[in-house]
Order: sequence, then structure tokens, then C-alpha cells
Amino acid sequence: MTDTPPLHRRAPVPMDDCAMAHAVQQVPDKWTWLILRQLMFGVGRFADIQSELGIPKSVLAARLAAMTDNGLIDKSPYRDDGARTRHAYVLTRKGRKFIPVLLALLHWGEAFTQAPAGKLTLTDRRTGDALRVALGPDGSQVPLRRLRLDAMDDGA
Repeated sequence: MTDTPPLHRRAPVPMDDCAMAHAVQQVPDKWTWLILRQLMFGVGRFADIQSELGIPKSVLAARLAAMTDNGLIDKSPYRDDGARTRHAYVLTRKGRKFIPVLLALLHWGEAFTQAPAGKLTLTDRRTGDALRVALGPDGSQVPLRRLRLDAMDDGA
């Protein structure tokens, strides 16, 4: 049996009303995704992000400004000894809520790309249990074939 949901002629919700479509506008390109990855790992200084990603400075500055404007990140002042005050970037609550999306992409990448699997493990700090991103009411994984997407009736 396949995990592929049945085919439909239309999505259950129009694009203008779709939270997923609106979310894609917040994270519109590979640089934004990769900056979020860096911030998830705690790499928040401009020069460190720029160096690790190899992103042009002007592009990084533009993406950081857009991410700040839409509430994914905040600036946090820091000062190294003998240097002027600078700002690092940190995830806001909204940005931290995006981490499961990044982790799901990580798991997908391990399974379906040439990236080596197992380079990063996710564990529960309290129990030490290995973790994976999954759909399920109690943390257990529900097969995709059992997933149903329903449009909410807004009373209109």
C-alpha cells in the first residue's frame, strides 16, 4: 500500500486562504531557508553567517532586514572586548516555531539526497530518547495514507 493520498481535482482551500501559501511568502528563497538553518544552530553574527553560507553581503543584509520586518528574527546587541557594539540575529518566537519545519526538511534530506545521514541527531534533553519529526496525536507516527486534509467551513 502506498502513502500517497488520493488524487483530487482541487485543493481543499483556495490559494488566497491557504496558510501554507502565505507561509511560503515569509520564507521565499534558499538564502532565507539557509539563514534560518544557521540561526537554529546558534550562528547569529553577520560575518559568521556570511562566511559559512558564502552569501554575498548585500544579499544577506537584505534577507536579514526582510526576516526582521516579518518577525522571524530580532537583533541582539553584543560587544567583543575593544570593539564597538554590533548586533547578532536570533530567532523570535515566530522563528523558533519554524524549527520543526527545518527539522522535517533535514530528515527528508537525509532520506532522499546525497547528504550523509546521521550527521545530526535529535534527542530529548530530559530522557535522551532519539527524536524524529512525525505526525501523530501522541508523538507516534501516523502513516501518510491515513492523513486527511479537510477545509474548515467558515460559515460563509
